Amino acid sequence: MKLFNLPDLGEGLHEAEIVRWHVADGDEVKADQVLVSVETDKAVVDVPAPYAGRIAKRFGKEGEIVHVGAPLVGFEGEPEDTGTVVGELAHEERPAGAAVKAAPAVRALARKLGVDLAHVKGSGPGGAILAADVEQARRAPAQAGFEPLRGVRRAMATNMSVAHAEVASATIMDDADIDRWPRDTPLLARLVRALVAGARAEPSVNAWYEQRTMSRRLFGAVHVGIAVDTVDGLIVPVLRDCQDLDLAALSGQLRALIESARNRTLAAERLRGHTITLSNYGAIAGRYAAPVVVPPTVAILGAGRIAPRVVVADGAPAVRRTLPLSLTFDHRAVSGGEAGRFLRAVIADLERAQ
Repeated sequence: MKLFNLPDLGEGLHEAEIVRWHVADGDEVKADQVLVSVETDKAVVDVPAPYAGRIAKRFGKEGEIVHVGAPLVGFEGEPEDTGTVVGELAHEERPAGAAVKAAPAVRALARKLGVDLAHVKGSGPGGAILAADVEQARRAPAQAGFEPLRGVRRAMATNMSVAHAEVASATIMDDADIDRWPRDTPLLARLVRALVAGARAEPSVNAWYEQRTMSRRLFGAVHVGIAVDTVDGLIVPVLRDCQDLDLAALSGQLRALIESARNRTLAAERLRGHTITLSNYGAIAGRYAAPVVVPPTVAILGAGRIAPRVVVADGAPAVRRTLPLSLTFDHRAVSGGEAGRFLRAVIADLERAQ
């Protein structure tokens, strides 16, 4: 049997969830025919057949996680060693002398998860241990009432873990007086325009940081990742080249982008490459927050709930509509002064009437 492994999905992705099988065991397929649809944190991807043949075995059920390099489909025929088609599985020796069949990717996964392959029962051909077997062994014994995170929520958990482990977070907060805004002012568009103003004033905040080499990359273009709340979890689509868009264009493109994010119809390129992030959590609740910076970006601006508040205006108490702002930045790459100058420029733009 020739094994076709889950190919490299790009963008540093290491795993995907099987959403739907398009073939069954015993089916004859043509080259490039879609075998299976898998979901990553980026998008739903169709995986085509590498060549024509008969399906001998599908590895993994719908809803299961499969890792890049792990068996996906077995074709009838003799093993080959071309492309993503893998021949004989590598062997490891059990302490008792019995052979353990596991592909290199599966062995690497077991090491990462701390699973001893000697105690894992393989469900693959000839007793080969699959990635799904390792995942199951890690979860056993299962805790009642718990379910594994999938798709977007799994990616969110992973990203937050990386952010917590790597980023030296600091947050500053302030308010913008928006009492002069017309009532029909598009909030998100104004926030994005203000981010552009902040990036012009302090380019170091519109940047990426690379931990391994302790280096940073500053961007002239402002590509804003918009944190969108969906039933599947947090999705961050990207609005590109915001510096070239006026308020009307920003408003229209933001509406379309958010609708596509919630419908899960975004192309993969709309989910990567942002240089700074915006979270309008105040649309739900909350005044101030400490939003999370996800590498390689170095800053995220959070907008709280707009409300009338008593402030001092011209030396006297006054009730004004105010917008609370929270800027979290990676202190490895951004100084407190740079963050303050950025936020000052954001506030100045927001306090304009138009």
